[in-house]
This record gives sequence, C-alpha cells and structure tokens, in this order.
Amino acid sequence: MSTACNLLQLLSIACLGVFAGAMLTEGFVLVPYWRSLSPAEFFAWYAANDRRLLAFFSPVTSITAVVVLATAAVSLWAGHPGRWVTVIACASILAAVTMFFVYFEAANASFSAASVAPQELAAELSRWATWHAVRTVLSLVALACAMLAFERPA
Repeated sequence: MSTACNLLQLLSIACLGVFAGAMLTEGFVLVPYWRSLSPAEFFAWYAANDRRLLAFFSPVTSITAVVVLATAAVSLWAGHPGRWVTVIACASILAAVTMFFVYFEAANASFSAASVAPQELAAELSRWATWHAVRTVLSLVALACAMLAFERPA
C-alpha cells in the first residue's frame, strides 16, 4: 500500500504544481493585462476567450481535486505518516475549488456577458484579483503540504 500511496503523493504534487502554476500565471500575467485594457477591450477579450479559459481550467482543476482527494483517502486508510498533512492539502484544494462556485462562476459570466457597468469594471477586477490571490495562496499551501507529506517516510 505504501507504493500506491507514494505514487498518489507524487501525482498530487505534479497536479498541484500545474494548478498552482496556472493560478500564478493567471494572477501575474492575465490580471495585469486585463487591468490595462479599456472596458470595451476587456469585455471583447473576455467574450472571445472565456471558453478557452474554461476549457483549460476545468480539467486542470477537476483532475487536481480528484487526485488530491484520492491521495488523502488512501493516505488515511493506509495510516501513512504524512496523512494529516495530506488532509490539509486536500482541504486547501477543495476550498480553492469551492471558491469557483461561490464567486468566480458568476463573476466570469458577468465578464463574458459584459454585464458589469464599464465604470464598475476596475472595482470588479480588483475584487476578482483579491479572490484569486486567496485561491492562489490555497493552491500553494496545498502544494507545500503535498510535498511535506511525501517527505515523511512510510
């Protein structure tokens, strides 16, 4: 069982690395770019690219959450020494996923539909960036915990 646990831990680290990297890229590349655009340019860009963003982030997010959840379950079941750190990783990534449904789903839809008043866009992008920063921190916490769990010998 420890081999399966170790393989799942490695897979969790890889998935969380991709997820955290995507969060960092979105926060440090896309958000500043979006803020540099006029409201009309932003809404046009978002409408043209929202499906691409969803097509990328949906599988990355889903696969990461499933793998980390499976890793936590197997670690608990096997009594792996890193099981509690793995549970923290799982809770962190599940919180990040939940944030999509709590805030981002509606916010992103409002960007696609250009239903945010142009004069309110800067404030909404600022709010979006704050939520995204929290989500990014959660993904980094999950990654750090997954790495710590792997370091604990079985």
